[in-house]
Amino acid sequence: MPEVYVNSLLFIAVFVVVALGLPIVAFGLSRLLRPHHFYREKGETYESGTEPFGTSWVRFKVKYYMFALLFVLFDVETLFLYPWAVVFDRLGLFAVIEMFVFLFLLALGLLYAWRKKVLEWN
Repeated sequence: MPEVYVNSLLFIAVFVVVALGLPIVAFGLSRLLRPHHFYREKGETYESGTEPFGTSWVRFKVKYYMFALLFVLFDVETLFLYPWAVVFDRLGLFAVIEMFVFLFLLALGLLYAWRKKVLEWN
């Protein structure tokens, strides 16, 4: 076997052992170190000590979830602008055009959400 092939297999084996061992060790340590005292208040719905009232089946408008999802979507997509801005002076014309295409699609998505009135909070 070539030495490069053996080194690659060794690297993969170490990676798999660390990837599987780290969570097992972390969960084992947390199981050993956590407090095991169970008391009545711990098993209740709220640990704040206040008695729950009413029913827990409350309807929420889907529009609130859409608003939150759109916020997360645009927030994460604008994070792609930071690495691009850091190396802006070293980028070529192709990367600048690609970023303008990205920004255009982002603005198009925002315009679509605005036209569908998803951004209204009522």
